Amino acid sequence: MRVVSLVPSLTETLFDVGAEVVGVTRFCVHPGDARSRAAVVGGTKTVDVEAVRRLAPGLVVANREENVREQVEAIAAFADVLVTDIATVDDGAVFGARTGTAAAADALAADIARRFDALDVPDDAPPVRAAYFIWKDPWMVAGGDTFIHDVLRRGGLGNVFADRLRYPETTPEDVAALRPDVLLFSSEPFRFRPRHIGALAAACPGAAVRYVDGEAFSWYGSRLRI
Repeated sequence: MRVVSLVPSLTETLFDVGAEVVGVTRFCVHPGDARSRAAVVGGTKTVDVEAVRRLAPGLVVANREENVREQVEAIAAFADVLVTDIATVDDGAVFGARTGTAAAADALAADIARRFDALDVPDDAPPVRAAYFIWKDPWMVAGGDTFIHDVLRRGGLGNVFADRLRYPETTPEDVAALRPDVLLFSSEPFRFRPRHIGALAAACPGAAVRYVDGEAFSWYGSRLRI
């Protein structure tokens, strides 16, 4: 089946499980040769609908948050579209049956599960209380219904914003009141640097500060094996 991926965080996984990927976005940087192996059809929010049509895909993989609804609906007029909404690690292989790669996708999911199990996080150990930041001005964090939250949980980290949805805005005072043990600053979508976090570090003097690879926390499938 000819597949067009409009989701950078799924493109590598589609290649890895053996899907015939014929179209990608310019933000599909994994695998490194993705944009030479497949046609580039624009950005995640600026998809060239006619370029997708010319590729005659059997399936177009999109994402509820990453892509523009009107563009996806225009593509759906001539191609089968799978709109993903991935909230847990286990959801990451959802496309396997649709692309004819179910066995490989299931094997990848099993490998990822084994890697998380190998972390050997004690069931009775209190989780390390964490706040995971994705944006500045305004400060935004990962809430309890996100993929990031599930990755944190599986790694023995307790999301102090677990009772909030999606990516809520917050303030240094709000964060301090939740008493996190560690402040995690992601490399994407905002690339945090030490100069960006003064107010938060001052508000939470007892919290450790860590800069983390956003792909390891928010990209599905294959990236979880790095």
